Amino acid sequence: MALISRAAGIATAVLIGVGSLVLAGSARAATTQLCQEQTAPAAGGVYNVQNNEWGSGAAECITTDGKADFTVGSSAISNATNGAPGGYPSVYQGCHFGVCTSGGLTATPVQVSSLTAGKVTTSWSTTQPGGSNDYDVAYDVWFNHTPTTTGQPNCTELMVWLNHNGPVQPFGSEVATGVTVGGRGYNVWEGSQWFGDTVSYTMTTPATSVSGLDLAPLAQDAVSRGYLSSSCYLIDVEAGFEIWQGGAGLATNSFSVDVNGAAPVPPACTVTYSLGNSSNGSMQANVIVTDTGNSPLNSWQLSWTFPGDTKITSMWAGVYAQSGAAVTVTNASYDGTIAAGASAEIGFDGTYSSNDAPPGSITCT
Repeated sequence: MALISRAAGIATAVLIGVGSLVLAGSARAATTQLCQEQTAPAAGGVYNVQNNEWGSGAAECITTDGKADFTVGSSAISNATNGAPGGYPSVYQGCHFGVCTSGGLTATPVQVSSLTAGKVTTSWSTTQPGGSNDYDVAYDVWFNHTPTTTGQPNCTELMVWLNHNGPVQPFGSEVATGVTVGGRGYNVWEGSQWFGDTVSYTMTTPATSVSGLDLAPLAQDAVSRGYLSSSCYLIDVEAGFEIWQGGAGLATNSFSVDVNGAAPVPPACTVTYSLGNSSNGSMQANVIVTDTGNSPLNSWQLSWTFPGDTKITSMWAGVYAQSGAAVTVTNASYDGTIAAGASAEIGFDGTYSSNDAPPGSITCT
């Protein structure tokens, strides 16, 4: 079903080389709750997170921690599954009904005629609780006749369904089954709306995540079917969950959009070091590495020097080497790539004799 009318105390912070360090008094970053139609910037404004509860008045809220992620914390949405959903909590890059992010598609809208292979790709990781909840897991990609708009885009809405739960289906009618686009299998739905066509590509093999999904083959397929004009502009890529019933626990773990040739921000990272339990010569700490650019951070490494006599005894989600007070940490085999706006978290146990003071600076490369 297409959306028709959806309009911790910081102790110190220093910039070290291409990375920065934030020493926090708590182990987790502060979270923000968004309810009804509230929106908040993410990853320094490169993305926006929005609750976008446009079709229900029931209590429903999401939480986000300032990165390109969010979790549906609570939801009393209870819409009939044969009608429109109650909302679309989501994260996006571009301009959503005139509310725009910085850089990326906002700075460089892409005309469909120039949307060649690899021009705009996107990655998205989700958590899907299943159960009695009724929802879809879908990209909502908007095209407009001009490069900018202050309101409803007026060309085409292109949706990409990764999955759904319960008896919900896309807007319109199924017009093709078992087609292959960009190496993936889809069923295609289409329906006409006042602003233009809504065309939905539903994956025949459900997914919880995609990496490097190329939007060009999908857009060009829509052009070939007569649902999208090559003169229109791609101005907005959104990823979220259309909710008909419930939805608590749905989560976007990470999201990114890469616009080739849009002057990407160089890879950079923010490092948050948080001291946890500490008593009787034993301690525990967490370190969060966040990609603050708009392209993936690969094979990262951290370096720091303890001001005290902390000795690391074990570490998870990272590989460490320590010589005296000097420590280097490299990524584990499974968290070496951090998408733009996303984070990786490591933790370690240690011992100390005099003090376990946090490092004054951490270099991230």
